[in-house]
Amino acid sequence: MRPAIALYQPDIAGNTGTLMRLAACTGTDLHIVEPAGFRTDDTALRRAGMDYAELAAVTRYADFEVFDQWRHKAGKRLILLTTKADTSYTGFSFSPADILLLGRESAGVPESLHQRVDASVTIRMQKGARSLNQAISGAMVLGEALRQTTV
Repeated sequence: MRPAIALYQPDIAGNTGTLMRLAACTGTDLHIVEPAGFRTDDTALRRAGMDYAELAAVTRYADFEVFDQWRHKAGKRLILLTTKADTSYTGFSFSPADILLLGRESAGVPESLHQRVDASVTIRMQKGARSLNQAISGAMVLGEALRQTTV
């Protein structure tokens, strides 16, 4: 078992395709919580995912409630990546059953979801910087989670 990534209502097909490729190359699962801001046959999604999209283990959920019910039944801890957290991802103890939740590129996740996750982590940035690209953030934190949990 490895940590996984979940995308909450992703807006940008290219980021999702890049994360599909990351999931395929690292052997991690990718969960997509609908609705997405693009169609699954989007050209940018195919271009970013390249031929790795077929290798990625991708599961789609109709909405957050369906996803959240599944992850509770599966015993998965949900870790939100957010600029609003105090805990740095480098100081957090990840487990193989964790799912790293990334919010929408345009709006993050609703405040109500902040209350429903098991933990929140952040990537420390320079003062004045608002956020990193979603795919880069996911790769950075997944890399740390994999470092901690795989032998």
